[in-house]
Amino acid sequence: MTKKKSDLLKNLWHDYNFIIIFLIIFLAFLIVNGSSTSWTSITNIFLHSSILGTIALGMGLVVLTGDFDLSVGSSFVFVGGLTIIVYNSVGSIFVALLFAVVTGAACGLINGVLVGKFKMPSFIVTLATMLIFRSISQYMMNEMGETRYRVDASLGSYKNLFMFGNGNVLTIPNLAIVFLILAAAIIYMTTSTKFGKNIYALGSNEKAAMLAGVGVVATRIKMFVMCGALTGMAAFLKIAKDTSFDPATSGKSFELYAISAVVIGGLSLSGGKGKIMGIIFGTMAFTLIDKIITALGMNALLNDTVKGMILLIAVGIQMIRRKGK
Repeated sequence: MTKKKSDLLKNLWHDYNFIIIFLIIFLAFLIVNGSSTSWTSITNIFLHSSILGTIALGMGLVVLTGDFDLSVGSSFVFVGGLTIIVYNSVGSIFVALLFAVVTGAACGLINGVLVGKFKMPSFIVTLATMLIFRSISQYMMNEMGETRYRVDASLGSYKNLFMFGNGNVLTIPNLAIVFLILAAAIIYMTTSTKFGKNIYALGSNEKAAMLAGVGVVATRIKMFVMCGALTGMAAFLKIAKDTSFDPATSGKSFELYAISAVVIGGLSLSGGKGKIMGIIFGTMAFTLIDKIITALGMNALLNDTVKGMILLIAVGIQMIRRKGK
């Protein structure tokens, strides 16, 4: 009986250690925040996790196949800037949303074709497109004679856009609801569909997946396209929330934060292992670190130092898990 309990605890730790990491950080947040903690401050964790979390969901899909997408931060601001230009021209929220998702998917398609079809390393491809997307975004802004992309507040639909980005349903922020719906859909896809099994098969062993009839090239391209589409969705959410984009700073280091959220969430960087659900907790853990540093009155420049330490711990846990198998 004791051995069964030991095995059960071992399996729970192996499969859901990301929840334990989150709970430890959340407990630290409660202790540091003290009496200032309220339901609003807790729901704000979801709100402030929603944009990065949406990008991290896409990154997670790419990582499951054993690849990376370092361009997400730059494509985020590139798509966001173009979407604001389109929205200011047509004044339609739906058109802006559709444009953001489609344009993001197109950015992902470029990466996917180069990586999947032409067998170029994802690290090099997405490093190149990271530089390209942000450079183009900054160039367009410079040509417009502005310092940042701004939504035209005089548009008739502006109020609805802003209310969507900053409103809530039963005290739950709208953006958090969108993030959780997207996460639920992707969790279902990866756990309950044949396509989801193909993703894991590709990440675990590409040659074996190919012999089993998995369309390796098509699957890899689709993951990059989905990552791009989710990045486009995140750009739209950012527009709704903040109504502006700074091409120099918006989305900066998001590619690293997204990868970190994926790793803290328990996904293996070698591909084929991990649960998408972990990304929700990994992203919220990152948000909590920001809030803990603020509550302690620490210098914000130490933010990335703490996040880097948490990331090293998460990678260490992954290594322990592998040795424990």
